[in-house]
Amino acid sequence: MQKIMISKRLDIPFIVGIGFLVTLSIIVLRSVAPSLFPLYFLYLILAILVFYFLFQIDFEVISLFSRHFYIGSIVLLLITLLIGQVTRGAVRWIPIGPLTIQPAEIVRPLLLVFFANYLTEKEINLKRFLNAVGLLALPAFLILVQPSLGVAVITVVGFVGVFLATNVQKKYFLFAILVFLALAPILWGILAPYQQQRVLTFMNPSQDPYGTGYNAIQSMISVGSGRLLGRGLGRGVQTQLAFLPEKHTDFIFAAVAEELGFVGAGLLLAGGFFILIKLILIIENSSSPAARAYVSGFFLTFFVQSLVHVGMNLGLLPITGVPFPLVSAGGSSLLASSIGLAIAMGAKRKVPA
Repeated sequence: MQKIMISKRLDIPFIVGIGFLVTLSIIVLRSVAPSLFPLYFLYLILAILVFYFLFQIDFEVISLFSRHFYIGSIVLLLITLLIGQVTRGAVRWIPIGPLTIQPAEIVRPLLLVFFANYLTEKEINLKRFLNAVGLLALPAFLILVQPSLGVAVITVVGFVGVFLATNVQKKYFLFAILVFLALAPILWGILAPYQQQRVLTFMNPSQDPYGTGYNAIQSMISVGSGRLLGRGLGRGVQTQLAFLPEKHTDFIFAAVAEELGFVGAGLLLAGGFFILIKLILIIENSSSPAARAYVSGFFLTFFVQSLVHVGMNLGLLPITGVPFPLVSAGGSSLLASSIGLAIAMGAKRKVPA
């Protein structure tokens, strides 16, 4: 009976859509960053195993460990700050054998599970809402001081998605916006100088073409030079000659656009859009209010990640280092997406055999 339930819940088109983006990622990464392989296959295998294990577990079972997820997330973030590997002034990664894990990415879907349960298990009043905001502030702060502005923002976005899917009075949302605006000067002061400069110069990158505006300019050149069909795998001038920085992570969309053109970039966006549609269908057929809140939070996270990544690659948004889910290189990001998608599949309403 259990096998029948699992087979009915398994969404083959959804799996194919995920597999399409991962396959596109491998093809492009093999071209623009071949040094990542074969190690990157270890992350891929681990992500597949985690996905296969988690999607078989009902969301209600996972919810039993929601508080453990929160506590474990805080512990992981603290450990990162204490013993994490320092790279270019940031403390975000923990080396584990040949792999390097970024806990801030891994904990995002786990925190969504916690907040989805916390905001739906009891009626929310102002006091409980403020408690939830306080519980969010702790991991967000620990991520922000690494520093990792992009991940911190995405963590908050996930909370907003969970909140909007609950029956909480939306006046609390307005209250949260006012609080955020009041704290904006403090949050601005927490940002590292280079992060502040990115925000200040994104509207006109040409003001500092060899400094903070360089990445945005090179990215836009890469996107435009691909035209319809692209220059071809391994033939991109910007990517292969290293004019485009972080071409395998922050600017993977630009790398795809240059080497595979408008067609390749369109397929990437179509794959992401297909996954978003599937997540909407799961929201409509969730097994519980908490499951619905979780998938809503993950949906908004996936959507904003994709939107911000493409926006900063086109010079429309500040450079924040947000990867494109399932496509950008990054074992931790791939694992986080696999965990989040697997839990979302487990949130579907059971279909009787």
